[in-house]
Amino acid sequence: MSNPLEQFAIKKIVPLNINGMDISFTNSSLCMLITVFVVFSTLFWCLRKRNIIPSPAQSFAEMTYDFVTNIIGDTLGHDGYKYVALIFSIFTFIARGNLLGLFPYSFTFTSHLAAVGTLSLFCLILNIIFGLKHRGWDYFHTFFPKGVPWIMAPLIVPVEIFSLIGKSFSLTIRLVVNMSIGHIILKIIGTFIIAMKLFGFIPLFADMGIIMFELFVALLQAYIYTTLSCVYLSQSISEEE
Repeated sequence: MSNPLEQFAIKKIVPLNINGMDISFTNSSLCMLITVFVVFSTLFWCLRKRNIIPSPAQSFAEMTYDFVTNIIGDTLGHDGYKYVALIFSIFTFIARGNLLGLFPYSFTFTSHLAAVGTLSLFCLILNIIFGLKHRGWDYFHTFFPKGVPWIMAPLIVPVEIFSLIGKSFSLTIRLVVNMSIGHIILKIIGTFIIAMKLFGFIPLFADMGIIMFELFVALLQAYIYTTLSCVYLSQSISEEE
């Protein structure tokens, strides 16, 4: 049986090293670019002819947009619609990245801590920026709420900072683990298709069932990641203590 973890190996396509820093173009980088291209090309194709009575393609784009705006409305309220472009980009990037990883000979970059962690860190930085822009210096009461005795600062502030960082960590781990486990199971069962020869149809049907479930998981995890990102953003810009 081949190692099921081999599918997660980072492979250099264009090796590049500058002053000891490895910035090679890898299979992960390629799949990220493909994901971005697919998102843009799909939306462009769906919206190339916009009509009052939408075509099936236009309806797909509009339903995706409505789905994201409903998430924003439920978590951020009316004021959250100014962040539609950001949230829509996060959802489509994660969803298409998850789905892309299900294709043969593809690479699931959403199963890597570095890729998802960078995105989560980017969202964390934006949350801080939006919090400062929306609340001003009052944002720092997030780390030390009003009314708490100053003597408690050495205890409260580190805990709140750790809690803020932990939000990005939880976003990352949840997505990475769910995407990794599904692909590992697919790989393990897939090796039995040839090994069982005449009875290989048994693991084949099992793999097909798991693939259908993974399609659901891919979209579900994109939804969860997007919803939690909105919740954390809401906590940053909220005026309530």
